[in-house]
Amino acid sequence: MPSLYDTTIAAFLRGFDTLSAILEKGRAYAAEQGWDESELTTARLIADMAPLTAQVQRCSDTAKGLAVRIGQVENVAMADEEVTLDDLQARIEKTVQFLRSVPREAFEGREDAQVVLPTPSGDIPFTARDYAIGFAIPNFYFHLTTAYALLRMKGVPIGKLDYLGRA
Repeated sequence: MPSLYDTTIAAFLRGFDTLSAILEKGRAYAAEQGWDESELTTARLIADMAPLTAQVQRCSDTAKGLAVRIGQVENVAMADEEVTLDDLQARIEKTVQFLRSVPREAFEGREDAQVVLPTPSGDIPFTARDYAIGFAIPNFYFHLTTAYALLRMKGVPIGKLDYLGRA
């Protein structure tokens, strides 16, 4: 069975590689179309859903939050002020640098540790394993998938292999 670190941090790092690559394909497509990149960064699937910028921010927050809650490392605050594709790429890079700084050993033996997720409607207690598998990983991929869907909706020529990080 893979370690909790490999199941989470290593997977998130791979996901950020994918996210960065599809954003670059979005940048190239916007340039081809003669669009301002805000055509992509402000895109929403529906009015009450967050735009592309927020999808990247939530991927970042989810990955960082997991490292903080399970690995018990100090968080790196990020202000959610990204507007451009360059801003989003910088956010991804800063998050990746943070995740790479988390020692593997910080996750060792923490599978059954108590983790509390604060929410506006109250705290949700988990074991570290249940938090990782039942909340953080699905949440990360929800926002990564939504970012992919937003780019596809705008016509960016990406496909399943781009999402899987194999294109």
